[in-house]
Amino acid sequence: MKQTLIVAAVALLAAGSAAAQSSVTIYGRLNVTAEALKVNGVSTKQLRDNASRLGFRGTEDLGGGLKAGFLLEHRFNVDTGTVTGDFYAGDSLVSLSGGFGQIRLGRITSEAYYATADYISLNNHDTGTSADALYAYLGNNKNKIAYNTPDMGGLVFHASVSAGEGVTTRGYDFAAVYDSGPLHLGAGYEKQGNANQYAVRGLYELGAVTLGGYIQRDKNGYIANGGNRTTWRVTGMYTMGASELHAGYGAASKYSNTPNSGGTQWVLGYNYNLSKRTKVYGYYTKLDGKVASTYGDLTSLAVGVRHNF
Repeated sequence: MKQTLIVAAVALLAAGSAAAQSSVTIYGRLNVTAEALKVNGVSTKQLRDNASRLGFRGTEDLGGGLKAGFLLEHRFNVDTGTVTGDFYAGDSLVSLSGGFGQIRLGRITSEAYYATADYISLNNHDTGTSADALYAYLGNNKNKIAYNTPDMGGLVFHASVSAGEGVTTRGYDFAAVYDSGPLHLGAGYEKQGNANQYAVRGLYELGAVTLGGYIQRDKNGYIANGGNRTTWRVTGMYTMGASELHAGYGAASKYSNTPNSGGTQWVLGYNYNLSKRTKVYGYYTKLDGKVASTYGDLTSLAVGVRHNF
């Protein structure tokens, strides 16, 4: 009888411990297009993945307003089943949050990018061949310690530093975002070695019409010792029930130390939302890079399906 009571008590304690564990959410996105592509004069027909992912996120309430959290996001190619880059090519981090804000440690996508270029990329969430090819993303996402403030009336500040660990140079990332009704503003700054970039962004929702844009200034962002250049992009979306019409145009000037290194990009798209999670869509994108640029020339006519879960 005594042994039975001990086993029952242990079982009850284990059950209570299990109830206190993190609540875990599994999420993901499958996003695939069939495309007629022309890259630097070579035409092909392809099935292409557009940043598909499988993620796990969780939180645990530690009491007193303090919460622990984690995020693991795996990227893969739906068309081939292969891994995209690192196994957790999305974010992989642990966090502590409370009234002081949030502290995160791990692999963390640039807050400056999220605050500016990503926010206005409306047609396919800045993925695939229609993604913004001109924005200078410095790749400062590994070995990071990041902090963001609490929401202060719609205003949130972000800051992070990445450890070089004797292999790469230390990187820095700063951002600010402000949301008030239909108005959404953002600013970001990144530095990695002798490359840096800063940008500001605005987006405004006016009924069925959404308009956005950013302007960026970078140094050596794409070309080592290439110098300085300016990039800008404007986007628009018009909604009619389940339908969305998208348009975007971006341009990058030449780098100050590298002649013929500019480029332009057009994106025209149509999305039809079958549900809150599933859409079918099509787009046309045209990227024109000058001879000394790293963008190249690309045109794509694509149709696709995206499903979130």
